[in-house]
Amino acid sequence: MEILKKISLAAVLALFLNGAAAQSTSVTQTAFSKSYVSEQAGNYTQAIADMKAIYKEDNYITNIRLGWLYYMAKQYTESVKFYNLAIALKPYAIEARFGCVKPLSALESWEKVKAQYLQILKIDPQNTVANYWLGVILYNSKDYVSAVNHFGKNVNLYPLDYDSVIMLAWAKLNSGKPNDARVMFNQALIIRPNDASALSGLKLIK
Repeated sequence: MEILKKISLAAVLALFLNGAAAQSTSVTQTAFSKSYVSEQAGNYTQAIADMKAIYKEDNYITNIRLGWLYYMAKQYTESVKFYNLAIALKPYAIEARFGCVKPLSALESWEKVKAQYLQILKIDPQNTVANYWLGVILYNSKDYVSAVNHFGKNVNLYPLDYDSVIMLAWAKLNSGKPNDARVMFNQALIIRPNDASALSGLKLIK
């Protein structure tokens, strides 16, 4: 009889917990739904308030949502704060890191942008978006050799990706490898016939 009482108590407790979890999920879904409607209307203040109504610091999805909404509201410092909270909760999830790049770029915090791309590539070394944009940052800072490495990874994966091919061509040229650059510029012309950037690059090679 004692065993039956314990089983019954456990069953009641399980039903209670399942019911509470279902109610919590429903509240979260409703808040997100309201937030999406507010965002679509361009009312970011209300969309943020909809999220703040259910906010818990240890909840990944609300942190990443607030990061996005604060970015859209042009409150970039706040956006970075919430993206960083999301990153701390799921350090191997690259979506929050990509999200964080947006407000950091708006703040022109290029070293922090670079750091996020490097972390993404530690997790996913073949990530084409991170490789491309890190390559662009390195190219703009005149670190052409490092830029070649990142653009080259993309071209190995996607030989017909024009953006990576043309950037690899210019990085090769500026890193003192004109013969390699010529090959890439000509490849770019296959992808985009009469491409102005490729043609101008070829004119610089004697």
